[in-house]
Amino acid sequence: MLTEIRAIVFDLDGTLYVSDRLDEKIRRAVCEYAGSLKGISPEAAADLIRETRERLSQEQGMEVTLSSVCEELGGDLAGFHQAITPKVHPEKCLTRDDRVVRLVTNLAARYDLYIYTNNNPDLAGRIMNLLGISGLFREVFTIENFRRPKPDRSALERLFSAIDRHPVECLFVGDRYDVDLRVPAEMGSAVFLVTGVQELLKLALPAGERNP
Repeated sequence: MLTEIRAIVFDLDGTLYVSDRLDEKIRRAVCEYAGSLKGISPEAAADLIRETRERLSQEQGMEVTLSSVCEELGGDLAGFHQAITPKVHPEKCLTRDDRVVRLVTNLAARYDLYIYTNNNPDLAGRIMNLLGISGLFREVFTIENFRRPKPDRSALERLFSAIDRHPVECLFVGDRYDVDLRVPAEMGSAVFLVTGVQELLKLALPAGERNP
């Protein structure tokens, strides 16, 4: 299948970088948002988010996103992003990893590269600037493009149309199988699950030495 790959579609957060500090800041901002929806403290909201996420994951048989949880609690995507963006400062959490920059630069010479993220354009752009990878992707698809968070088959169909590729021509790279990879795999794309930068760097190996 790898011989057919013409494009690589990367998730951003947790895939092209890993930052526990930034994750914690996002979690705090989400708890404050959910607390404002329900008129409860952020601490109480944290418990409610955890319980709601566990329930939805069990009902749907897969991992659900924080944005989906907030929608379940009465929020909406626009409000979710408006609430968290001013409170999340990646500049204080992220540093450039030259290994990732080299990897993306080398892959861009051989494949069409894209970002497909549930993040918003503001945060995604700031994060990519900090990582030193801005300008290396043909297009960055954020929540603003499709208004439907991953995983979503209709959004993915629109993405394939936008990049003018068939699913079998694409490799999807992400850190959450249910969110980033399950639907692309079901549609015929190759997928590559990563849990850290060391696994991400395996994409630099010759095709015969990789096992997506």
